[in-house]
Amino acid sequence: MARVDYIDDPNAPAANSVVPSVVAAVTDEDGRLLLIHKTDNDLWALPGGGHEVGESISDTVVREVKEETVYDVEVTDIVGTYTNPRHVMAYDDGEVRQQFSICFRAKLVGGEARTSSESKAVEWVDVSRVDELPMHPSMRQRVAHALQVQSRPHIG
Repeated sequence: MARVDYIDDPNAPAANSVVPSVVAAVTDEDGRLLLIHKTDNDLWALPGGGHEVGESISDTVVREVKEETVYDVEVTDIVGTYTNPRHVMAYDDGEVRQQFSICFRAKLVGGEARTSSESKAVEWVDVSRVDELPMHPSMRQRVAHALQVQSRPHIG
């Protein structure tokens, strides 16, 4: 399903749904960051997705990383919450979601890289190269926050 992101755009469609979602900042022993090249918007991102009924939020992180990359991870802490009502995502089925995302840090515990229907590439990226990749500004913000040493999570 195709997706268009809008931030602070007066011409953006009005939101008609909110779906809690997660992303995971996973680093390896060399300090590289796990990123996926998404199929829905053709941009690079942290792996993640929507929270489902019956799951804890940490279960969502583990499931989504596994679905998109085939890696197994363990959640270690929270980077922040991202709920900007001026950021909406319009899907080709008419759904327009208001952003509601929680970013977590996670550590790799097993598995091997493989793409999925949601990821056309799965790569460990040196953090010095992250700025070179096409990435939505809201995802770039999460990545920047995840790579910083913070005394408390971002709330926004």
